[in-house]
Amino acid sequence: MIRGEALACPSQTRTVRVRDGLPAVTNGPFIATAEQFAGYLLVDCDTRERAIEIATRWPDARHFAMEVRPVTHQSGPQV
Repeated sequence: MIRGEALACPSQTRTVRVRDGLPAVTNGPFIATAEQFAGYLLVDCDTRERAIEIATRWPDARHFAMEVRPVTHQSGPQV
């Protein structure tokens, strides 16, 4: 194993979609049990809003959705 990280509680998740060039951010996770977690990107941001801004620029947000969720460290969740 190379690396693993625990994700924060799903209640802290924001789902980002971009449709017709406009970002839409909703509370809660996108992935349901019938869907697949394809991978993750780890970005170091000062705020959740900055992480959401980065997610709106990712191509997957235009076609599917991006979840923004803090990574849980031993000292507690961080954005």
